[in-house]
Amino acid sequence: MTADALVYHPTVSHYLRFVATTVGRDKLLRTLQYFSRFYAWYLFRTNTPTRLIAPFEAIKKQFGLTRKALRLGKNVEHFKAAAAAMDDTKARDEVLRYCAVGRQLGYGMYLTLDMATYLDSAGIWKFESAKRLQKEAYRAWFVGLMFNTVAGIYTLWGLRQREQEVDKGDGEGVVESKKIQRERATTNLQLISDVCDLTIPGSALGYANLDDGIMGLAGTMSSLIGVWGTWKKTA
Repeated sequence: MTADALVYHPTVSHYLRFVATTVGRDKLLRTLQYFSRFYAWYLFRTNTPTRLIAPFEAIKKQFGLTRKALRLGKNVEHFKAAAAAMDDTKARDEVLRYCAVGRQLGYGMYLTLDMATYLDSAGIWKFESAKRLQKEAYRAWFVGLMFNTVAGIYTLWGLRQREQEVDKGDGEGVVESKKIQRERATTNLQLISDVCDLTIPGSALGYANLDDGIMGLAGTMSSLIGVWGTWKKTA
């Protein structure tokens, strides 16, 4: 009975739906990758023997390579989303529309350039321009994240304006106020994730001088936010 209760528990079914998605598996791998990046840095700073640091360095490298393989071909999805956003003439806000186009194009270019470096990263075929392509990939990712960050800040401003117009004295106003609170919480969470992610390409491009400890923690934070979001979507 105990085994049956465990096997047929709703949480187990939810977990199976979660790991059945490529996004779910990627977010879990990303969490472990960036936590290992932070922890390897921490162990190094505390003079831990190299043999104890090596497993976390391996996780960081191998999980990063695995995620790069999982992303192969995903660029098409973002280019399609950019085209759909551009063609959406019924969009309620032009600023958010163009931010969506910029975000999707940035992500699409990032994944295209990142895909071009896979053979070099995997050690299958080394070529000299791989480092330059990876740097340009980081630049495209940074641009996409900046568009999403601007969209988040603009959305928060818009929610504030809407909230000021709500009459909380009637039933509809109360419902609208709760809706705004939910939208604000979702937007804030995404904004935190984007700011955390900006540290990674920002450091790689030399815009900020951050060590592996900060980038590891930032990447872990944004990854956990991604895990939580995907977990809710698969409920």
